[in-house]
Amino acid sequence: MFARLTPTVRALLIANLAVFAAQTYLPQQPYDWFELWPLHSSQLTGGLPFEPWQLVSYAFLHSGPLHLFANMFALFMFGPDVEDLLGAARFRVFYLVCVVGAGVTQLIVTATIYPSLAPTLGASGGIFGLLLCYGMAYPHRRLMLLFPPIPMPAWLFVTLYGLMELYLGVFQSDQGVAHFAHLGGMAAGYLLIRYWRAQRLRGRRP
Repeated sequence: MFARLTPTVRALLIANLAVFAAQTYLPQQPYDWFELWPLHSSQLTGGLPFEPWQLVSYAFLHSGPLHLFANMFALFMFGPDVEDLLGAARFRVFYLVCVVGAGVTQLIVTATIYPSLAPTLGASGGIFGLLLCYGMAYPHRRLMLLFPPIPMPAWLFVTLYGLMELYLGVFQSDQGVAHFAHLGGMAAGYLLIRYWRAQRLRGRRP
């Protein structure tokens, strides 16, 4: 089962598991500085200021075992195919862009539309970018949902998931989940894919 893991996916799994183990067994306070804090969070008593490195570091922290499992399971399921498709170097760039895009989106939303002083953490922004890429590259592959156990093509799964995230974000359902960060990860991934496609087409012109 683990033989299908590609190098970057394996490294990401190990890094996330190692960081979560450190979160669990070491004092919490040092890790607060690596969560993604809103731009105005220092106004809150006990809040920490936003720092640029948080746009990457937040993606290696998780709020609990279920949060970690959901993200790592998705990385395990979809990451290897995307890394095989893009190649290791581009996969790393793609994942990083999705993580940063998700973080920037969350900062904008918490500063303007839905003000919040709570920090954000989790790899979901990068994972949603991978889901988008998977759905675009392999639109007709059949995926089996867990709840309910219904098979559907990858393009439909990704589309419905994105629409659900938009609905939950707009109506502030399931508070405590950064739905717009998920959408930001998908949007950043889509823009990067379009950019790479445009570069490739320009390179083919006589």
